[in-house]
Amino acid sequence: MKYRILIPVILIFLVFGFLGGMEFQKFQEPSGGLRELINRDLGQPEAVDFSLFWDAWNLVHERYVGRSELDTRKMVFGAIEGMVDSIGDPFTVFLKAEESKRLQEDISGEFAGIGIEIGLRDRVLTVISPLDDTPAAKAGIVAGDRILSINGDLTGDITIDEAVSKIRGRRGSKVVLTISRDKDGEEETKDFELIRDKIKVPTVKWTKIEPNIGHIRLLSFNQIAKDEFDKALGELKKQDVDKKLILDLRNNPGGLLNLAIDISSYFLEPGRVVVIEDFGDNLREELKSKPNGFLKDTKVVILINKGSASASEIVAGALHDNKEVKLIGETTFGKGSVQQVEDLRFKTALKVTVAKWLTPKGRSISDEGIEPDIKVERTEEDIKNDRDPQLEKAIEVIKNL
Repeated sequence: MKYRILIPVILIFLVFGFLGGMEFQKFQEPSGGLRELINRDLGQPEAVDFSLFWDAWNLVHERYVGRSELDTRKMVFGAIEGMVDSIGDPFTVFLKAEESKRLQEDISGEFAGIGIEIGLRDRVLTVISPLDDTPAAKAGIVAGDRILSINGDLTGDITIDEAVSKIRGRRGSKVVLTISRDKDGEEETKDFELIRDKIKVPTVKWTKIEPNIGHIRLLSFNQIAKDEFDKALGELKKQDVDKKLILDLRNNPGGLLNLAIDISSYFLEPGRVVVIEDFGDNLREELKSKPNGFLKDTKVVILINKGSASASEIVAGALHDNKEVKLIGETTFGKGSVQQVEDLRFKTALKVTVAKWLTPKGRSISDEGIEPDIKVERTEEDIKNDRDPQLEKAIEVIKNL
């Protein structure tokens, strides 16, 4: 009798054990958004203990209550972003497919948005420069403005690329930036409501100021900068205004390195150092001026401000160190580093800082920016009332050269 009762009990336990094993197997195997982990060791460097990462990875997949909804690709991308962010360099970033595409749009010089160049200064999202004739410039946003929020989303931990993604949008749509700026020694906070528009990055503007003084505003070092600069010089030469020149690099956020060398080469003898690339570990390379020198005998002064960055700082530093050209205005932004974009799998990319720029005399642009020889501020009131004391000072200085 005991054996007759025992046999069904054993069978019941076997069935439950079998079913429980199946459930446990489901628990262990990836499901839902999870996929099989492949290429786990591909490209792995030697002497790097990655066990902590895999311990955390496995625990999440084994214990997390929503493991069936985990997206492994998203987790991998997040891990890479965290790794890159830990470096502490705001210009070294992992670009997802859509961000990589947007970078190419920037280089081509035409995109949709509000018309500002942004960067991180002391890890605060900051306006490097507003572009001329854009919604941002017309609304009164100025270089140095700190962006506290975008459409109400705080920017404390945001990356540059995330900020760009939030600011851009459909043409005609609205974006609200909460801006902080210093005014009369106090911090002023204000909301700017902007309507997105198609942005065409301007390149060169020129004018004849007096019978013998020309003024060229170089607004970007994009792919057409040299051709546009040539056209401006040609027009000034027709009017015999090529002996004295004000080169205006204010609110020029920079661009392509080779264009900075091209523009510097107009003013320098061939073979002069334009900029030094410091790759670390005592590895440096001097980039020198090309045969050109079309303006080497021209008297020139340069206008700079806190919206002058990158390639603008290279040109200002090159002419100042080589020819003692007077710099007038405000200290530049200090974006003196070289980024290289490497394409990765899944249409992603890594933009990584590979070098820092030094002026011909060895001063770090990133650490110090470029200091003016003659400091002149242009206030918000000056801009509103169409006054330009910086340009006025440049005219005064160049008349005496």
